[in-house]
Amino acid sequence: MRLRAARLKQPDKAAAAAHTYFQANPEHVEMGQNLEQYKNVEGVEEEHFVDREARPHQHSFTAAVRLYDKGDYDGAIALFEEALVEYYKADMECRALCQWPQRFEGYDYLRYRYSLYEVISDHFTQVLHCEHECVRDLATRPGRLSPMENYLPLHYDYLQFAYYQVDKLEEALQCALTYQLFHEEEEFVMENVDYYREVLGHDGKPREKAAWYLRRHRQELELLLIGSKTMGVEFTEGNYWSSTGGRDDSNRIPSGTDGGMEYVPISEKKNVTVTAPQHLKEGGSLLYDSVQLVQNSAALNGTQRVLLDHVISEEECSDLRHLAHAVTMAGDGYRGRMSPHTPNEKFEGATVLKTLQYAYEGRVPMRSARLFYEASERARRIIESYFQLNSTLHFSYTHLVCRTAITGQQDHRNDLSHPIHADNCLLDPEANECWKEPPAYTYRDYSALLYLNGDFDGGEFIFTEMDAKTVTASVKPRCGRMVGFSSGGENPHGVKAVTNGQRCAVALWFTLDPLFRELERLQADEVIQELDVQALWGQGLNINPKDEL
Repeated sequence: MRLRAARLKQPDKAAAAAHTYFQANPEHVEMGQNLEQYKNVEGVEEEHFVDREARPHQHSFTAAVRLYDKGDYDGAIALFEEALVEYYKADMECRALCQWPQRFEGYDYLRYRYSLYEVISDHFTQVLHCEHECVRDLATRPGRLSPMENYLPLHYDYLQFAYYQVDKLEEALQCALTYQLFHEEEEFVMENVDYYREVLGHDGKPREKAAWYLRRHRQELELLLIGSKTMGVEFTEGNYWSSTGGRDDSNRIPSGTDGGMEYVPISEKKNVTVTAPQHLKEGGSLLYDSVQLVQNSAALNGTQRVLLDHVISEEECSDLRHLAHAVTMAGDGYRGRMSPHTPNEKFEGATVLKTLQYAYEGRVPMRSARLFYEASERARRIIESYFQLNSTLHFSYTHLVCRTAITGQQDHRNDLSHPIHADNCLLDPEANECWKEPPAYTYRDYSALLYLNGDFDGGEFIFTEMDAKTVTASVKPRCGRMVGFSSGGENPHGVKAVTNGQRCAVALWFTLDPLFRELERLQADEVIQELDVQALWGQGLNINPKDEL
C-alpha cells in the first residue's frame, strides 16, 4: 500500500500507510526512518499521519488528544465524548462476539469432568472470561500485543481538564468523580474534586454509564474467580487501570498525553538511556557433558553473547521438528498475523502449554511435548549458569517456531526474515540509543535461540552495531546449536531472509523479575507435576497407565 501510493505520487496516502504499519511494528527501523522523511515531503500535513486500522473509538481518542495538545478544548471535548460513545458501542459488539464455543486459556485438561452440569458451567465461565477481557481488547490497537494502560479512565481525566479550561465546572466535577471511580485514592483527583465542590458550592455525581460499567466489571471478576477455581485454572486479573495517568506539571495537563496512541519519533525522546548490565560475568559451567562452547562474547565481537553446540541431540531435533509440524499454527503468538515480520515467509508457532494440551488429547506423543518442555528448561539452566547470574532466571516467553520461505516470492528479496531489533528496548539507530520503554518488553533480561535444523537457505542469525547495519557476528543455524545473549541495546540482532526451505527453532526469553514470569509456563509446570504424580501412583499400584501418559 505504502509503495503503491508513493509510486502514484500520493505522498499523503503513503504517509498514512507508513504510519499505520509503524503503529503495529514500532521496532521496524526502516519504517521509522520513512516516517521522518515523509514529514519533509511537500503536500504531507500532520493530519495525514493517521492509523488506518484504528477502530472508531481509538481514532476519535487520538484526534481528541491532538486537539487537546493544541489548546482546542472545545474540539477535544466533542471528540472525547464521541470516543466514549464509540467505546461503549464497541464493548457491546466485543461481548456479543463471545457468545460462541470457547476454550479457556490454560485449561487443566487433567482435571476435566464430563458431567453435563460441569460442561455447561465451564462453557459460561469461558464466555464470561471472554467478555471480561473486552476491556483489554478495546484498549489494544490492531497489530499490538499489549493494551494501552488506563485507557478508559484516561478519557475522563482529559475531559476533566478540558471542561475546566472552558469554565464548565459542573461537567469537570462529574468527570473528575468518574475518574475517581477507577482510582479512588489518587491525590490529584481528590484535590480537584474538592476545588470544584468549593467553587460550585455543591457536590456532583459520577457518570452512571461508567459507574454501571465498573460495577459489572467487578461482579464479573468475582464470578470468574469462583468459576476458574472450579475449572482448576489459575485466573489473574489484568491490571488495565493500574497506571493512573495523573498530571504532574504546572499546566494541569494529565500525564501520559501521548497515550501510546500517537507516533512519536524515537529520536525526540530525552533523558532515557540503556546501558549494559553492570558486573557482567560469563564462562560459568555448561552443566551438561555434551554441550560445547563454540564462541564467547569476545569471539562474537560483543557483550554477553555465547554460541553453544550439542545442547540437544540429532534425535531430539528430529522429534521437535515433527512436533512443530503437528502443533504449530500460522501467526501463533502474534495475534494471528500470518507473516508478522515479512510477507515473503510463513511464520508458525506453538507454546509449551499448547503442546501439552495436544499431547493429553492424543494428537501428538506426550514424550515429544515433554521434550519441548525439558529442552527449554535445559536451555534456561545453561544460560543462567554460563552468565553466572546471582539470581534465578525465569521464563518470560517460550515459543516453538518455524519460518518457511514462500515459493514464488524469493526473487530479488532485500528484506530480513526478522528486522534488526533489541528484545527489551526500542532501537533508534540514528540516535545510537535503545529506549527502554513500552511497547518494548522492558522486563526481558536474557534471550536464547535453540536451533532444530540447518537444511535451508539463508536464515543466518546476525548481531549488528547500534546502527542496525554493521554486522558484528553471524551464526548459521544447525541442529542442537544455541545462541544466548543479554536482551538489551548492547545486542541488536535479526535474521537474514529464509529463501528456501523451513527454519525451525525454540525461541526463549528470560527475566530476572519473578513478577513477569510466563503464566503459561507456570501452568505447564503444574501439568508436568500432575503427570509425574500419576506415573508415580501408577507404578506404586502396579497399574499400566495409557502409553502417552
